[in-house]
Amino acid sequence: MKLMKLHTRFITTLPGLALSLVLVGPLHAQRPAVEAKNGMVTSAHELASRAGVDILKQGGNAVDAAAATGLALAVVFPEAGNIGGGGFMLIHLADGRDTVIDYRETAPAAATRDMYVGPDGHVLEGPGSSVVGWRASGVPGTVAGFAQAVEKYGSGKVKWSDIVAPAIRLAESQTVTQGLADGLRANAEFLGRFPSSKKYFLVGGKFLQTGDTWVQADLAATLTRIARDPRDFYTGETARLIAGDMKRHGGSITAADLAAYRPAERKPIRSRYRGHDILTMPPPSSGGIALTQMLGMIEPHDVRALGHNSAAKYHLFAEVMKRAFRDRAEYLGDPDYVKIPVEKLLDPAYIRNRMADYSPDRATPAAQVKPGLGDFDTENITRRESKHTTHFCVIDAAGNAVSNTYTLNYDYGSGNAIEGAGFLMNNEMDDFTAKVGVPNIYGLLQGEANAIAPGKRPLSSMTPTIVLKDGKILLATGSPGGPTIINTVFQIVTNVIDHQMPVMQAVEAPRINNQWMPDRLFHERYGLSPDTMAILKAKGHDLKEGTPYDTPYQGDGETIGVDRERGLLQGASDPRSPDSKAVGY
Repeated sequence: MKLMKLHTRFITTLPGLALSLVLVGPLHAQRPAVEAKNGMVTSAHELASRAGVDILKQGGNAVDAAAATGLALAVVFPEAGNIGGGGFMLIHLADGRDTVIDYRETAPAAATRDMYVGPDGHVLEGPGSSVVGWRASGVPGTVAGFAQAVEKYGSGKVKWSDIVAPAIRLAESQTVTQGLADGLRANAEFLGRFPSSKKYFLVGGKFLQTGDTWVQADLAATLTRIARDPRDFYTGETARLIAGDMKRHGGSITAADLAAYRPAERKPIRSRYRGHDILTMPPPSSGGIALTQMLGMIEPHDVRALGHNSAAKYHLFAEVMKRAFRDRAEYLGDPDYVKIPVEKLLDPAYIRNRMADYSPDRATPAAQVKPGLGDFDTENITRRESKHTTHFCVIDAAGNAVSNTYTLNYDYGSGNAIEGAGFLMNNEMDDFTAKVGVPNIYGLLQGEANAIAPGKRPLSSMTPTIVLKDGKILLATGSPGGPTIINTVFQIVTNVIDHQMPVMQAVEAPRINNQWMPDRLFHERYGLSPDTMAILKAKGHDLKEGTPYDTPYQGDGETIGVDRERGLLQGASDPRSPDSKAVGY
């Protein structure tokens, strides 16, 4: 738990007498935010953040810099940064336009509803499953998404080849960090199942060490082809390498799947919270609807008066999270394939009514939390989702902003790298419902709306978010973390708006998670005091330290705030991520 710095001021009341007053605030984080005037990038790796800033310095805008950052992360942060995966880019332009580039992966044409159910009726495990190997991948969207964003919303002052250039240089030579070395070693058994991954990421079994120079020649060649023409990934030599590897190993993705892939452009969800405009993700992410619902449910409550780390606040937040996740499980999927009652779910009256049975004294058992638009049998739902994704934010001097979350799904995706191309594929097919009625390893549940279908995008929790005040950017944020993403973003936003924390403190502050199922309140290690835990237990909460995926800490909330009084951008990289860094200029 972070400690608040107390400020002491002396006021002279009588001659010779000074009265000492201890004042709370302003709050200070353990380390200061990085400040700059002209532009800011924050991401899970310093070299990727610097790649984005390099493009800003060349005259590029936030969209240009975001693409450069994302491509660089594919090189320096291979556990989640990618060109073999997909995600969402939320864009706010200084002229007031807002949009989302949905470059989420899609199910191949050969995909079927029960493709991961074995002859015995059980969900498959190991190679051939939705988690490991060649059949686990959806059609990647990252390259197409970045290219479309730059083409439509970039500055026009830098070329696409300039944007890819920092990633190429890093692939040609980078210095291995401790975080990268530790991550590769921890996943050596998984990556070692695949000869190409063993060659590229484990150096034939020798392992990369901190300080080593790492050359990724095949990845550099792939990026060079993409720099000449991003469609190479979908119709050129890179596409040929992907389709060929898939065919040789029994994978599902074909050359036709790659050629047919297109990003989708969507309208962000926009809502109001305590005088602020909240821009966030629409479906096929569940994050924006759930975030909007949670903010709407707490707005009638004086959150600041409850106190940041109080049992009363944590109880309220857990109950709000539980209700939002219940609706998420029932109603959400790919809007191009299923009808989602978005307007009803976002109706302010409906959101307020979701808390009609809320008690400040007792936790509502999960089994008693019904979906707000109709009853439901909890035996008929299932959901998987990985913890490992990555998020980055960019704000430029003109007031353009990008909040981007993308993923391979699990750490290092499906584990298999494309031979000759040097990059890992996603295991995003695991984000679909594999079999109705089977809880996943995290206990997270999901409905029929997320069943597998050819061309469909799987439901996600990714929640890139931008907060405006009086039409100007106040905050850009987001996080990885599977189902905990939504609750991480929710807490960062409320830390800034309700508790008026500086952005670094808002990111560092302890986090909790309740996702309806399992019926449990997760909390970060050292995040709750013993007396707070005792009060929450007395209210009926089942507490567990850590997260649903058994890590001590929750998320990686890469965030940028704006100090309007001083005209400064403030980059807050999350200390939960070992190589994260905010870089400004």
